[in-house]
Amino acid sequence: MPTSTTGFLQHPHRALLHNEIHARPPEAMAAPLAIAHIVMLADAAGREASRAHVAALLRDHHMALPDAQTTHLRMDLGAFRMRWELHTEFISWTFMVPAPVDAFGDRDPVGATDAVPQEWLAALPGQCLCSLNLWVQPTHTFGSGSLVKHVLHEDTLVASTVADGHGEVYTDFAIHADGFSRMVLLAGGMTPRRLGRLVQRLLEIETYRMAALLGLPAAREAASVLAFAERELAELADAIRTANRDAEPALLDRLTRLAGQVESQYAATHSRFSASSAYFELLDKRIQDIAESRLAGMQTIREFMDRRLTPARSTCEWAARRQDALSQRVSRMSNLLRTRVEIEQQQSSQALLATMNHRQDLQLKMQSTVEGLSVAAITYYIVGLVSFLAKGAQKLGWPLSAETTAAVAIPLVALGVWWSLRRLHHRLFRNRH
Repeated sequence: MPTSTTGFLQHPHRALLHNEIHARPPEAMAAPLAIAHIVMLADAAGREASRAHVAALLRDHHMALPDAQTTHLRMDLGAFRMRWELHTEFISWTFMVPAPVDAFGDRDPVGATDAVPQEWLAALPGQCLCSLNLWVQPTHTFGSGSLVKHVLHEDTLVASTVADGHGEVYTDFAIHADGFSRMVLLAGGMTPRRLGRLVQRLLEIETYRMAALLGLPAAREAASVLAFAERELAELADAIRTANRDAEPALLDRLTRLAGQVESQYAATHSRFSASSAYFELLDKRIQDIAESRLAGMQTIREFMDRRLTPARSTCEWAARRQDALSQRVSRMSNLLRTRVEIEQQQSSQALLATMNHRQDLQLKMQSTVEGLSVAAITYYIVGLVSFLAKGAQKLGWPLSAETTAAVAIPLVALGVWWSLRRLHHRLFRNRH
């Protein structure tokens, strides 16, 4: 394990954990800029394919290729600068080119993707979740009417001052004909580093907004399943209340199937709802970080998000809570029904044991009845043997006749046989008595 110059034993993840605070740092920027930000949803295979896709572009430009542990790259490819970031669920691609100030706002502006190889760009791995064109301009070089007419939609325009009044941001949260949403940032006199941090937060606002909304389709789909499950549980609860013993196994089977359905739905959507909740929190934090304030007559990004995203956010949270509550109700109902069945089984077992005890008592009584006959039979055979022994012993000087010897032996043998049987009886059925 590596050691430092002081000789301390180093934790194997120290360097990784230390450098985490420096991961994906903002890039110093200077206006004017055209920025294209694209977010692609991808699974593990798609994320590895994106690494190979980056390598193919770098190979064409004779640049060093990323290794297997690289999760973000920032590179200058001459015609454009590119930033590639590998996240848990998605890959973000950011392209930047200088943007001319002349005539901006008088016609549809040129985006940064025009400088990227189109065939390579079209083959980005994954599914597009978000695509945003962001233009950074230094000052007011055009009228707001031109901005609205050629860049953004007036009916959905959102604007505010940001960075404590040092800049202004305009957007309409709409997808335009080129498939990109649009945002314009008037940077004013911000320093390059502060501008880079602001741009990164604006891009993350759009990214996390879309990522958070991924839970909405799952919540809507879960609503129908949950509604059916709640009706089924209500019917089962009423049936359990009035059911007799014969119907309980069928009810327990129905309840078990319902529990499996609810848990399956929970497992399929819980991670999605948890991720959406985390993305919503990140979105709130990024909006707070841009330090916006109101422009006259305009709604801010915070106001727009609160009004438009609150229903979706509440729907996701409500679906998650509803799943938890239904899972707990099904679990309680299952425990109640199982307890009821177990009690009835115990009662049945007790009745069976009582019947068995009664039968055993009858057997013991019958055994006691025939015990006397057994004593007589055994005594008869033993006395017969004694008689034969007495006949043979007369020749050796036995003084009594065989009949007399047998007569004397009868009470002794009968008493010994009875005592032996009673002792054996007590030994075998000692616990019973």
